[in-house]
Parts: sequence; structure tokens; C-alpha cells
Amino acid sequence: MSLTPFTKDYAKPERAAGAVRHYRWLTEHAKPLRQPALYTVGPDTLTFERIEGRSVRPQDLPRVAELLGHAHGAAWASDLRSASLDTSHHFQDGTMFDDHLGPRRLALRRRHEQGYLPNKAALHAMLGLLEATAQGPCAFYKDSNPRNFIITSTQDIVAVDTDDLSLAPMGYDLAKLIATLHLTYGLLTDEAVTNALIAYNAAARRHDARLGTTDRGRLDGFLALHAVLTAPYVGRNGYHYSLPLRFSHRGIS
Repeated sequence: MSLTPFTKDYAKPERAAGAVRHYRWLTEHAKPLRQPALYTVGPDTLTFERIEGRSVRPQDLPRVAELLGHAHGAAWASDLRSASLDTSHHFQDGTMFDDHLGPRRLALRRRHEQGYLPNKAALHAMLGLLEATAQGPCAFYKDSNPRNFIITSTQDIVAVDTDDLSLAPMGYDLAKLIATLHLTYGLLTDEAVTNALIAYNAAARRHDARLGTTDRGRLDGFLALHAVLTAPYVGRNGYHYSLPLRFSHRGIS
């Protein structure tokens, strides 16, 4: 018996249109990512194939990290080779693909206004970290939290939710997955994080030797940014734990 399709509602038609645009871009350029079939597009609804399964758990991290490495490598080889992290990219229809720096500068300033950064010195430190980590080849960010992947009964990994898509450095979206696993299940071991990074780099490197070079210090910088950017969501969406803001050997994290 076939499953009833899943219909997602959007508050504004432009949000639905953006999700469709992102879905189609990922289908074309990030082929390693399996997505549910998109059946129908309405003015403010999208209807997808229903995928049964569970969200990502800590034990799934190495496999999902490897998948992200392949997806980011494929997207770089297909469309992002000439993209720059500080400049908006464009979809085929001419609409904007957000850059990495601009939206996150605004978000960090908003976190300072909301009280998640204690003073302007902390804000300037985080803005400096953002600038310092915005280097190297471009990948994409699709908000890789545990709920945005479904692990099926046959252990297939299916990526869902294309509401958000922007440019990001290699490893940034892996850090989002690690950060949100921390928030959901408590702190992962250092070994688990390192092994995930190794799996990610090995997969990305298969697309080009320049892509598998994210080191642990860089990943920790991304985790520090996510600690601030996700702070308002602690206590919501299954995020039961807080993510500590740590300071790296460079004085920022």
C-alpha cells in the first residue's frame, strides 16, 4: 500500500517558491543527496513523497558526514567552483543564492541585541571568527539538523526540508549537524566529532583534492558560530541541551 503524500504549508508564496528552487538546485547539483519526490507545487503548498523513518541519531553521524562530503563536493564540481563566499550566487532563473557572510553578520548582530552575546567585544570576536572562517572553496548550507534527514528502515538517508539554502565554506553544514546533535542528545565525544570530520573530508576529497582540507580547528570555529546562532532555539524543536561557547587557541570560538 502506498503512503499518503506529505503536504507542507507555507506562510507566503515566495517561501514556497524558494523551497522549490532550492529543491531543484540540489537535485541538479548535489546528486548524492536523495530527496523525496516532489509531486505538486501550489501557490503556498508543496506535496512530497512521504518517507517513513526516523531522524538522525549520534550513531548515524559518520554516514551522514560522508554523505554531506559527497554532496558538497559534487555541488562544487557542478556549480560552485567559481562562487565566492562574500558574493551572492545566482540560480538559473536569475534569483539570488545568499552569500555566506552577509546574512550571518546580521544574525550575529541580532544575537547580540537579543542578549546571547554579552557585550560588543564578544560580538566583534564572533564577527572576526566569521570573517576568518570564510575562506576556501564554496559548499552550500541547507540547515543540516537531525530532523532534516530521515533514516529509513533499510538505512537509506533521505534529505528533507529545502526552506533554507545559502553558500557556506566546506564543513560549515557538517558543523551545524554536529552542533544540533549536541543540542538534541548532549555533548558528543571528541572522538565522534573527529571521526565525522575524517569521513567528511575523505568523501569531499574524492571530488577534488582541494575540498577535503577542513581541519579540526576550523570545524571548532564553525561550532562556535553555531553555538551563538542556535542559542535562541534551546528548549525548542527537541533541543534539550545548551551548546557551550568555547574559546579556541586563537582566542575565539
